[in-house]
Amino acid sequence: MTERSLVFEDFADKVGDVFAISDDGVPPIALKLTEATPLSPACAPRGARPPFSLLFVAADPRVLPQRLYCLEHKALGAVTIFLVPAAKDETGVSYCATFN
Repeated sequence: MTERSLVFEDFADKVGDVFAISDDGVPPIALKLTEATPLSPACAPRGARPPFSLLFVAADPRVLPQRLYCLEHKALGAVTIFLVPAAKDETGVSYCATFN
């Protein structure tokens, strides 16, 4: 798993890519990154990573609880991200991650 801080640039070019949950005891659900959005740095401490948010969509109808998940990506490798379920509709479940 990554030990460095993740930044917006790690994800900006990966919109449309699939990340797979790879935690023991968690269903192997595929998450498609649908949005990577930089957030206003106005409230970030000086020298801190600029904040950003990610939105993933899973076609799987199961709603996972909010918590840290290990996600695998073909280029990034394994990354640990705190996911929060945001919405559920006929297309699947949306999950948000906010980095600040």
